[in-house]
This record gives sequence, structure tokens and C-alpha cells, in this order.
Amino acid sequence: MARYAAQAILLGVTVAITTAAPAGAQTYRLADHRAYSREIADAAARHAVPERLVWAVIRAESGFDPRAVSRQGARGLMQLMPETAAMLGVRDAFNPRENIDAGVRHLRALIERFRNDLRLAIAAYNAGERAVAAYGGVPPYPETREYVTQVLRFYGTPSGLVELPSGVYRITQRDGTVVYTNIPPVNRPRRAGG
Repeated sequence: MARYAAQAILLGVTVAITTAAPAGAQTYRLADHRAYSREIADAAARHAVPERLVWAVIRAESGFDPRAVSRQGARGLMQLMPETAAMLGVRDAFNPRENIDAGVRHLRALIERFRNDLRLAIAAYNAGERAVAAYGGVPPYPETREYVTQVLRFYGTPSGLVELPSGVYRITQRDGTVVYTNIPPVNRPRRAGG
């Protein structure tokens, strides 16, 4: 009898929690991300997008839930809008392999479109490239600004990245560590002294 009472209480708490979310809120539980390791690695390599960036976008978009659907109708792991999915030749947006491959192809195109400026490419992934072009930068939409910050945090982007006149990059990490490198970063840094 006590077991049934405990189950009834648990059911009541679950109902209370799920109905307490604000109207229109999107909540995704973080699914087992390891299930898609192969698909992510393959698509990242095929389309020359950093694997960690793909992980970061999927985590921000769907929490690794392949059945996720947003209020706007975006579907799957990388939250492809139906029009975008159709344009990219996706037959089943809920198929992880198709969704990831198309999402990474789309992300690669945005990175190229915005000349390797990762902030703008990520903003365009969320708000659309027309909005980024119209505003000449990250649109002033709170959702998009939060999204860019979240993806970059998940990706682990250094906080300060500057290209010095000599072609050397100075990276100031969040903990204050300064690193100098001649290896070009994924996102375009601001220039110092030029």
C-alpha cells in the first residue's frame, strides 16, 4: 500500500512540475549525447566544422532529443525548420543522421557566408541570415543574444581573441591565461593595431 501511495505522490509532483512551466516555454531534457557520437564526428569531418561546435549547437538546440519540436516548428537534434530541411534535401528531420548532416551543412554555409565570424554564423543559425545581414551583426533579439552566448559557452570559445599585426593570435582565456599562437582560429578575431 505504501508503494502505491509513493507512486501517487510522485505522479502528483510530476504533474505539478510539468504544468507549472510558463506558457510557451520550451524545455528539453538533456538526452544521452553519446548516442550520436559517430553521426556528429562524421558530419563534422565531412563539412569541415569543428566537432565541438556541432556538439554545442545540438546541446543548445535540442538537448540531444532527436524528437524535439520547437514552438516555431523546428525539428530534431539540430532543430531544422521545415523549409530549411526541404532546401537541404532532408526527408525525415527526426532521423539523427539526416538531421545532423543537414544541420552541419547549413552551419558550414553560414560560417562561409559570414566570413568565419562564428558569432554571426551562430546568430544566423538561430535568427536567420537575413536578420544578421539586416542588423549588420547579432540581431537585438534577446533569444538570439542568449543563444549565441550559450553556444559559445558550450563550445568553450576563449573570451578574448585578437589577431596581432604579425599574424599571431593572442587568446585571453576566461581564467586570465594568455596564449599566443600562429594557428588561425575558427572565428575571425578583432585586429589590434591595424
